[in-house]
Amino acid sequence: MAAALLIADQRYRATEALRSAISVLAYPIQYVVSLPVNGGRMLMESVATRKEMMADNERLRAQNLLLKTRLQKFAALETENMRLRELLESSIEVGERALVADLLGVETEPSSNQVVLNKGTRHGVYLGQPVVDSDGVTGQITHVGPFTSTAMLITNPKHALPVQVNRNGIRAIATGGDGDALSLSFVPTNADIRVGDLLISSGLGGRFPAGYPVGEVKQVLRTPGVPFAKVTVMPSARLARTQQVLLLWPEEKPRSVAGLNRPAINAE
Repeated sequence: MAAALLIADQRYRATEALRSAISVLAYPIQYVVSLPVNGGRMLMESVATRKEMMADNERLRAQNLLLKTRLQKFAALETENMRLRELLESSIEVGERALVADLLGVETEPSSNQVVLNKGTRHGVYLGQPVVDSDGVTGQITHVGPFTSTAMLITNPKHALPVQVNRNGIRAIATGGDGDALSLSFVPTNADIRVGDLLISSGLGGRFPAGYPVGEVKQVLRTPGVPFAKVTVMPSARLARTQQVLLLWPEEKPRSVAGLNRPAINAE
């Protein structure tokens, strides 16, 4: 019995050695045969992974675009809130009743200098009503409809506004028509007006409340033999950039209902 087991063990070892030798010789053949199958599987996995990556990239790109759009909207809202806060604070400081209005349109002709607002008679807007922004006087209402109104800017050639020098109280009339600037009418050459002086609304005429910034003196020309100086003023209001304005209700109401039906051009 023991002899038989010994013989079988020897034969098994010999067979195992033969199998090992055959497997070593057969490995390259098995590798070459399985190469197309493994390559195809790897290619399919690579294609699937690439499709997933492309889909992820498209999704992330769309999310990025959406977030950027929302960020721009938030930035616009933040800027608008800042403008509204400036407007409301400028009204609170003075104390008049005020209403915020948005610009719907701007007259493109240089000689027109008018804007269309989104407030009308249904909101209490009236002819001749003063319009300001957070930096100063903008203009006055010259046409009113139920839902919209038209405001003439202070740079319009037909507009005139009583002002005074904040430094010394000298009064004058600021008129439009000099491009984006204002001019002071009938200022004597010996008047104490200097470059850099701040002009404010004087309140004369009862249309504009007193104390609102109108502009800053940029140039004073005195010509020998000419009785009046040429004074150029740059408006304080952001006429070309503003998107919201304030409609004011001064403490002194319009004098008569008949007066509301006449276009308000001069502010005297």
